[in-house]
Amino acid sequence: MSTAAPAYLRIENVVKDFGGGSIAVNHVSIDIAKGEIFALLGSSGCGKTTLLRMLGGFETPSSGRIILNGQDLAGLAPYERPINMMFQSYALFPHLTVWDNIAFGLRRDGMAKDEIAARVEAMLKLVQLGKFAKRKPHQLSGGQQQRVALARSLAKKPQLLLLDEPLGALDKKLREETQLELVGIIEDVGVTCVMVTHDQEEAMTMASRIAVMSEGRILQIGAPVDIYETPASRFVADFIGNVNMMEGSLSVDQPDHVVIQCADCQHYVGHGITGVEGMAVAVALRPEKIRLTCEKPEGEFNQVQGKVRDLAYFGAFTVYHLQLPSGQVIKVSESNLARYRNDPLSWGQEVWASWSPTAQVVLTQ
Repeated sequence: MSTAAPAYLRIENVVKDFGGGSIAVNHVSIDIAKGEIFALLGSSGCGKTTLLRMLGGFETPSSGRIILNGQDLAGLAPYERPINMMFQSYALFPHLTVWDNIAFGLRRDGMAKDEIAARVEAMLKLVQLGKFAKRKPHQLSGGQQQRVALARSLAKKPQLLLLDEPLGALDKKLREETQLELVGIIEDVGVTCVMVTHDQEEAMTMASRIAVMSEGRILQIGAPVDIYETPASRFVADFIGNVNMMEGSLSVDQPDHVVIQCADCQHYVGHGITGVEGMAVAVALRPEKIRLTCEKPEGEFNQVQGKVRDLAYFGAFTVYHLQLPSGQVIKVSESNLARYRNDPLSWGQEVWASWSPTAQVVLTQ
C-alpha cells in the first residue's frame, strides 16, 4: 500500500488466544487500502484463516481492534457487518437456481423486487452467466459455481469481501484460468478484498500485496515482486517459490557490496547489509538466475563448478540439479528459448554455474 493511501481496513495488534498455550494469531497489525486485493499467505495452521474469521465476525479477538472505514467492528455479529465471505465450498443452495442463489441475500434484507431483479441481472452480466440463470448448481462446472458464489457475495455491495481459499475446489488448469478472471471481476466492482490461500502462485497472481504468515505472526508484507525478489528471512525465501540457500559467513561488508564465504564458492553480492565481519548469514539464489555453461565463464565474480546429478524437461524450461564439491545440490531453471541447446547437457556432466552480483539476497535471519 502506498504510504499516501489511507487505511480503509485497519487491523491493530490483534491477538487470538484459544487457551492452553494455543495462540493462533499473535499481535498482528495490517493496514489495507480501499480497493486493494490483499492476500494472507501461509501453510496450514499459521493463523491466516483464524484472522479472516475474525474479520468476518465468526471469531472474537482476544485483544486488539479491527476498524473498517472508520467503524470499529467489535461486538458486531457477522450479519451486522458490511462484509461478505466466500467460502472454499461456495455453499450454494442446491435446490435454488443460479438467479435465486444470487438473490437470496437481497431478499433476506427486504429489498424491493424490482431492485433485486436489477441487481441480480447486473451480477449475472458481471460474471457472464446470464444464459445459465435458470440452472441449478449441479448443472454447472466448478468454475461456473465459483462465479455464482462470487456474484452472490458481491450482490449486497459489501465494503469488504473475504475469500477463503477461493479457487481451492478447482483443478489446477481451471484454477489458473480463473485467477485473472476473478481479479478482473473484483477490480471492476472496486470492492476491497482480503483472501486466504496456501498457494503461492495464486497469491502472487491475484493480490496487489501479500502478508506471509507463520505461527500466528506476520513475517513480511509487500508486493509480490518484493516478497519474491527481496525476502526478509530464510523462511520467506524458502516458502515463496524455489530457492537455493547457501550458508556462509560475511568476509567483506561495504556500502555497495558484500562478500560471503560459503563452502563451495565466494559470493560477491551487489548490496551492503551493515553487518559484522565473520557473522553467519545465508545467501538466497533463485534457480532461474543461474546460467550454465560447459566452459568456465570469463570475468564473472560468482561461479562454481558442479556435476549434473539430475535434470527434468518441462517444455518451457528445464530444471537441472547440480551437485557442488561440498555435496550440496542446487537447482538451476533454464528457459528453453530455442528448441534445442547448442551444447546439450547430460547426467554426470561437469558444468559451470554463474550468476550476476545482483542475483542474490543476503539474509541475516
